[in-house]
Amino acid sequence: MAFLSSTRVHTSSASILSDFKEITKMRLAISVVFSSVAGYFLGAETIDFVVVFLLSIGGYFMVGASNAYNQIIERNLDALMDRTKNRPLPAGRMTVGTAFTIATIFTILGLIVLYIINPKTAMFGAISIFLYVSIYTPLKTKTPLSVFVGAFPGAIPFMLGWVAATGKFSIEPGTLFMIQFFWQFPHFWAIGWWLFEDYKKGGFFMLPTGKRDRGTAIQVILYTCWTILVSLIPAFGVTGKLFLTPVSAAIILILGLGMLYYAFQLYKEKTAEAAKKLMFASVSYITLLQIVYVLDKFIRQWI
Repeated sequence: MAFLSSTRVHTSSASILSDFKEITKMRLAISVVFSSVAGYFLGAETIDFVVVFLLSIGGYFMVGASNAYNQIIERNLDALMDRTKNRPLPAGRMTVGTAFTIATIFTILGLIVLYIINPKTAMFGAISIFLYVSIYTPLKTKTPLSVFVGAFPGAIPFMLGWVAATGKFSIEPGTLFMIQFFWQFPHFWAIGWWLFEDYKKGGFFMLPTGKRDRGTAIQVILYTCWTILVSLIPAFGVTGKLFLTPVSAAIILILGLGMLYYAFQLYKEKTAEAAKKLMFASVSYITLLQIVYVLDKFIRQWI
């Protein structure tokens, strides 16, 4: 009996942890924190690991809060889709009150932690959560332009790190913002194409034409090209302290051409599988781009 009781406690604890990870979308939150830390490394003259820690914790709080609020608003629609029907709220494992409490506490703590770094970092964090929850989320069932609106809060993390390092918004963080802004269009349209039927059940409009057609595929290609071009701007020495050497620029170009290849494959095949491959290619692109940018800076300093 004691063994069974211990097993139930262990299972219950594991379930609670799993639901907490799901309501805050831990994997997504960690990827956002990664972008913020990369931006910090690019902007910082000397690395302060206390700031890195605060940025990581504060960033996770803000993203976790946004995701929890999002799931509260969309809980009835999530119940209609295979991808989301087992989330804590539609599955009934968590109450709306509990989710709202988590979201509110995370919002408050996130703003406090980011404010400790500097006021501008907290301000951009607050703007991000407001745009995501109050504008992007309601628009997802009304217009494909929701992707455009959602690209704004989605582009803030990379830029936020630089602001955390310097306390200033200038051309450098603006460039980081633009890179992640344009990248989100092919990324989310790939997801929207891949999961089109599931999104349709929930009434979400993710594709620019509303269909998995030639028009959407062409826009995916165009925005992929814009993403590559914006990513290479620092190589021309016009973005202040944000600079990219020719070697690193060449690597970024190769990565971009790899992503563009999958965009053309989507145009050619127009299948969910091709969209899935593009989605993974886009994730690899932005992750490797941030690593290349950071390594480029520190290698130049060491040399």
